[in-house]
Amino acid sequence: MKKLEKDQFIDSLAEQLKAANTFYLTDTSALNADATSRLRRTCFKRNVQLKVVKNTLLRKAMERSGKEFNEFFPILHGDTSIMFAEIANDPAKLIKEFRRTSPKPILKGAYVEETIYLGDDQLDALVQLKSRLELIGDLIGLLQSPAKNVISALQSGGNKLSGIVKTLSEKSE
Repeated sequence: MKKLEKDQFIDSLAEQLKAANTFYLTDTSALNADATSRLRRTCFKRNVQLKVVKNTLLRKAMERSGKEFNEFFPILHGDTSIMFAEIANDPAKLIKEFRRTSPKPILKGAYVEETIYLGDDQLDALVQLKSRLELIGDLIGLLQSPAKNVISALQSGGNKLSGIVKTLSEKSE
């Protein structure tokens, strides 16, 4: 790669990092061609963009992005792949599922909504993260719950009240 090409790649990656709310850094080394192909197909199906990057270029892109990615610098060694996703826990679920049949990819770190997670031990926590749509659904469910309880109480109370009125009206005759 020529210097101009590298510079353009770094600028492109820096813009992608700047715009991304979620990305995962993984180690996909030692995957054979078949496993790598399966991983790429799985990523494509789940709308996760997978790129293999050189650590020096990634570091320069992180520096140019304008965001604070300094915590990632110590883990930028060995083979590094970056996964970009719209939904925060999709790459974590993908990694966990893929590791049922393969020992890799290993999670090096993740950036999710301005929070940095380092190490493979954070994978379970990342799987448990709820997406924005799931959180909105939970919030709507919580807001609807009291209204449903009030309506239910009024409906059941109305049946009791009409029964009492009917009984009293029949008694007076």
